[in-house]
Amino acid sequence: MKPGYLFVSPLGDIVLRAEDDALTGVFFVGQKHYPELLVMPDDGALPRIIAMAREQLQEFFSGERQVFELPLRARGTPFQEQVWKELARIPYGELLSYGAMAKKMGLSAGHSRAVGTANGRNPISIIVPCHRVVGAAGDLTGYAGGVERKRALLSLEAGSGFRLI
Repeated sequence: MKPGYLFVSPLGDIVLRAEDDALTGVFFVGQKHYPELLVMPDDGALPRIIAMAREQLQEFFSGERQVFELPLRARGTPFQEQVWKELARIPYGELLSYGAMAKKMGLSAGHSRAVGTANGRNPISIIVPCHRVVGAAGDLTGYAGGVERKRALLSLEAGSGFRLI
């Protein structure tokens, strides 16, 4: 079991995971595809990357941060990693449909289901903003952390006036 560090967010408990000096996981406790993690006690001696992630997430939830500045290392299949890189390019306040995301990746819109599946396996939620991907008509579809959390994250960002790109 890999170690994780608890972050109490307005949307529920989140476990942060890091390897070396890069953030490798941001998981809502109990979310779909939640890995087995050993939650470490918060004794004040946090790894630097975990402390930075906690601080930046706190700023995000309080509306003070729109862009995260953290070294990330997400591991998956080559296709998943390609999807996650594309997710990281979606700016704060913008939404992208699964089909449009497939097209940006040079695939046909018919690959939207494959994009959605890889999106759901994103190990660094919120920071790699998989919540900004919606159905073709702008409808909220699945989110590993739960559709209610997706709605709340989009609501948090709504002050910037979302637009479907």
